Amino acid sequence: MTPLVTAAVLLAAVTHASWNAIAHQITDKLVGFTLIAGGGMLIGLAMVPFVPFPAAGAWPYLIASALIHVVYYVLLMRSFELGDFGQAYPIARGTAPLVVTVLAAVFAHEVPDGWAAAGIAVSCAGLTGVALWGLRGHRPNWAAIGAALATGLTIAAYTVVDGLGVRASGSSLGYIAWLMAVEGVAVPAYALHRWRGQLLGVLRPFAGVGLLGAALSVSAYGLVLWAQTRAELAPIAALRESSIIVGAAIGAVFFKERFGAPRVAAAGLLVVGIALMLRAG
Repeated sequence: MTPLVTAAVLLAAVTHASWNAIAHQITDKLVGFTLIAGGGMLIGLAMVPFVPFPAAGAWPYLIASALIHVVYYVLLMRSFELGDFGQAYPIARGTAPLVVTVLAAVFAHEVPDGWAAAGIAVSCAGLTGVALWGLRGHRPNWAAIGAALATGLTIAAYTVVDGLGVRASGSSLGYIAWLMAVEGVAVPAYALHRWRGQLLGVLRPFAGVGLLGAALSVSAYGLVLWAQTRAELAPIAALRESSIIVGAAIGAVFFKERFGAPRVAAAGLLVVGIALMLRAG
């Protein structure tokens, strides 16, 4: 993995944790996710006239990813409702890299070499440490843990599907534009059904912060899709989940959730993992 790809994925990690924090701090999770999904849809539609149309071979992946993303949004909303941000976010994100490694080996025929495999393993150890620290001192909320784990599985699924899709598309910008336009329909449609004529009134107080979250969401995933055209899927997935460290810091600063020395140690492991993946080239 080159330094440029590494920098792009790390920037994606920061922006991803930021939009998740925005979604979490809006009390009604459906409001937050309606604004983020709907805003992403509008951004995608605005991009469509100016980007290449994805190749025909990319569309089965794009449609599959859009459907998986709908499930992802539902599960993520549920996990945020049931658990603290500092607990739900690390579990959801930390589940994905190892699953992506397996799926990428099966469907993309990508088996990490020694350095990359070591980097993924060390990074996952750090991510697991953050997740376990988030659970420390709490009575296990199995519903929240289950929702977060299921969220992680959907993350792994759409990561591999989109990795294959964007490579077949001929244009990462075209793929992200159409993906946002298609996947962004479902959550706002459900919100419209729920609130009917009151939808604009419900959304208006949070419109600014919600649309900021949408812009961050599109930027984060666009960077990841671009990176997936230039490196293997598993190392990118592991590196992307450094967003867990950012999420833990956001939880500590803005939501008064614990950070603690173990999370610092986990961040150190993540840095070592990144160095190993860079060593793999």
